[in-house]
Amino acid sequence: MDKTVSDLLVEADIVSVQAAMETGSLSSEVCVRWYLERIGRLDPKLKSVLEINPDAIEVAIALDAERREYGARGPLHGIPILLKDNIDTGDRMHTSAGSVALAEHFASTDSVVAAQLRAAGAVFLGKANMTEWANFMSSTMWSGYSSRGGQTLNPYGPGELFVGGSSSGSAAAVAANLCTAAVGTETSGSIISPASQNCLVGLKPTIGLVSRTGIIPITNSQDSAGPMTRTVRDAAILLGAMTAVDPDDAAMHENGRVVYTDYTSFLDADGLRGARIGVPRFYYQGLDEARAEIIERAITVCKEHGATIVDPVSLLCESAKWDWDVMRYEFKKGLNDYLAKAGPGAFVRTLDELIAYNEANREVALKYGQDTLIWSNETSGTLSEPEYSESLRLNRELSRDQGIDHAIREHRLDALLFLGNEDGLDLSARAGYPVITVPGGHTETGTTGEDGYTTKGPQGITFVGTAYSEPILLRLAYAYEQATKYRFAPTDPV
Repeated sequence: MDKTVSDLLVEADIVSVQAAMETGSLSSEVCVRWYLERIGRLDPKLKSVLEINPDAIEVAIALDAERREYGARGPLHGIPILLKDNIDTGDRMHTSAGSVALAEHFASTDSVVAAQLRAAGAVFLGKANMTEWANFMSSTMWSGYSSRGGQTLNPYGPGELFVGGSSSGSAAAVAANLCTAAVGTETSGSIISPASQNCLVGLKPTIGLVSRTGIIPITNSQDSAGPMTRTVRDAAILLGAMTAVDPDDAAMHENGRVVYTDYTSFLDADGLRGARIGVPRFYYQGLDEARAEIIERAITVCKEHGATIVDPVSLLCESAKWDWDVMRYEFKKGLNDYLAKAGPGAFVRTLDELIAYNEANREVALKYGQDTLIWSNETSGTLSEPEYSESLRLNRELSRDQGIDHAIREHRLDALLFLGNEDGLDLSARAGYPVITVPGGHTETGTTGEDGYTTKGPQGITFVGTAYSEPILLRLAYAYEQATKYRFAPTDPV
């Protein structure tokens, strides 16, 4: 492929690609062809891209023609992105959540998120691999594995470094420059974890900011799509294109929703100055020495750039005993509702049928078993159990009133500071609150877990806020990014 094009596109952000297309030194078609060639050459080892969009080049050509005649629709016009494979697209790509049971499934229509991005002029390069059923299938399944796509690897250390889950394909592809940006989804850590492990920016929005209609669910209380990018500015651009109200998503109609279509206006290189950032040291206790040094350095950076550091900050919920009943009960109902309306090619229409299909095809479908699916299927699927209602109530009370909101209110904080997706970040997931991670450095040493992966490698610095605090989090993350510039590209896999 032309070296000039490579020089333009390796580590390119949305702004630079858009500028090159405006001057005519680049076209969407050339971008798409370059990424497709790179995917074909590098991804057989990484297994980050599950499926290529057969219409990607044709769409890019049409958008180039539209640009010449009418101008660009906006910052995403002609930009090639990948979508996680649980996000419906009403085209010739499948939507399978990584499962062989949905390998032939075509969604009837775009998800609301996909429709918004398509309207903004984005080109869907394809679907990204993911942990099957967003890692709600088996208690022993490795992050990044799906029966349909195999094991996604971390491009910074394929087979050695943890790739993160479950938006692992989206993360690995963006990190390895196989697309300009990607969209992942998160229930608890599934954007933040792989973004942190792959030296990226990842943003999980407040529940209610981005539509979930047409996305294969785990839990309605916690699920959200969000951007995965190489820069904070790109995350802000992508987020702004996904916030239109969806009449079918009840969370988007709750009181207190604060929304913008342009989050780039909140980016400020001096955005740490005057900020109040809390250090929840209770959640740092499990860090090894190398990762502890990363978070201490981050605290110093924030302080040196004008932030007031409140250290330590205690949360009332630190000794809480958490359960997973909300996910267990909501998964069955959510999946049954989705499968009942699935498009052509779906081999299963209920969780019962999925479990039976996997058992009948266990050689390809059950490398890690399906104990989590069976566990969820033991519920009624109606959300009528008292255990579910009580778990939901406790989740919100503990994570909000005794957790994030308590700390922010008590100490007048803008955000809490964490390392990557370490202990404590599940609080934001249960609360339905926003989180952003930004590259925070790289460790050369670490501990090795039972799965054989080490904790060394890229590490993210993560800011957590209260509901609809995306503007604040983006401002802090952008200022930290500009002060440190820790993002670096991996060596191409061979």
